[in-house]
Amino acid sequence: MDYISSTLSNLIHQTAFFNLEVGNYIMILVALVFLYLAIRHEFEPLLLVPIAFGMLLVNIYPDIMAEYGEGGAGGGLLYYFYKLDEWAILPSLIFMGVGAMTDFGPLIANPKSFLLGAAAQFGIFAAYFGAIAMGFNDKAAAAISIIGGADGPTSIFLAGKLQQTALLGPIAVAAYSYMSLVPIIQPPIMKLLTTEKERKIKMGQLRPVSKLEKILFPIVVTIVVSLILPTTAPLVGMLMLGNLFRECGVVRQLTDTASNALMYIVVIILGTSVGATTSAQAFLNMDTIKIVVLGLIAFCFGTAAGVLFGKLMCILTKGKVNPLIGSAGVSAVPMAARVSQKVGAEADPTNFLLMHAMGPNVAGVIGTAVAAGTFMAVFGVF
Repeated sequence: MDYISSTLSNLIHQTAFFNLEVGNYIMILVALVFLYLAIRHEFEPLLLVPIAFGMLLVNIYPDIMAEYGEGGAGGGLLYYFYKLDEWAILPSLIFMGVGAMTDFGPLIANPKSFLLGAAAQFGIFAAYFGAIAMGFNDKAAAAISIIGGADGPTSIFLAGKLQQTALLGPIAVAAYSYMSLVPIIQPPIMKLLTTEKERKIKMGQLRPVSKLEKILFPIVVTIVVSLILPTTAPLVGMLMLGNLFRECGVVRQLTDTASNALMYIVVIILGTSVGATTSAQAFLNMDTIKIVVLGLIAFCFGTAAGVLFGKLMCILTKGKVNPLIGSAGVSAVPMAARVSQKVGAEADPTNFLLMHAMGPNVAGVIGTAVAAGTFMAVFGVF
């Protein structure tokens, strides 16, 4: 009888109910809210579902993120996934997949889009100074600021390179959350800063882009950007490699793999490992709140800067540029471009801005990578 009662007692005490704290239950609730938003409202489910599930797992069973050798045992499953984030392997592979899926034609056809993509990066530098003002050190501030570009992979990449792994979880979750909430956050800002007349502006058809231009573009960009900022090579190089797969036309199998199977495998591993960094002990603190607030400010500031620069271009071109496409200068591809299309169509259902917005959107991806490379160069990190 004693054996039975002792066995039952051991089994009961092995359940999570006896090992979790109040904070863990709060994070479990947050994970369930994220799952609801992803499944019920389809807020970027490809990102939010794995992130939320990783969050759920680590707060029920913290040892799934146990480090190698901790307690004399091997590491937890998601610990090994997370090391691929920390070593910048998964963010670089994500960029290759994005390049393989994205048509750079609109950017090539309208090089002025680079300016809109650059303008939207002002949010990054605003967040950098804001983070320093809130008490973060310079490297932590740089890692946090990349959230303003709405670029999850680059945020993870820079945090790892700057050895800000303690903040990687909150930074990554904030970046991916704001990427998912682009359709909610951006439209009010866009409408506030533009008039109905501006939103109704129809832009002329983009010129056709030759196959040779599309093949040369990733090669030239890689050479130029990597020579100026070698630290951007892992991100920009993989982005352009994926795009070269797409445009050269002779490696269809590699294009299909990079844009489908490999991309989705990486998203699963990266998403769950990012979610698994949000244990209650690591996530529920004042630094996390500051990061979330700074990220929101940076993202809003970047959106506003893009729209305002779009208004300037509208004036300079005498009404040929719709300012709404400036909001697509953040790196959320292609969500931000779709939002520009949606807001423009609300003003005039016959207005088609998607391809025009893809130019700044792609420029924003390159711009955020360049901003990350600039921070790495400033701090002497390679």
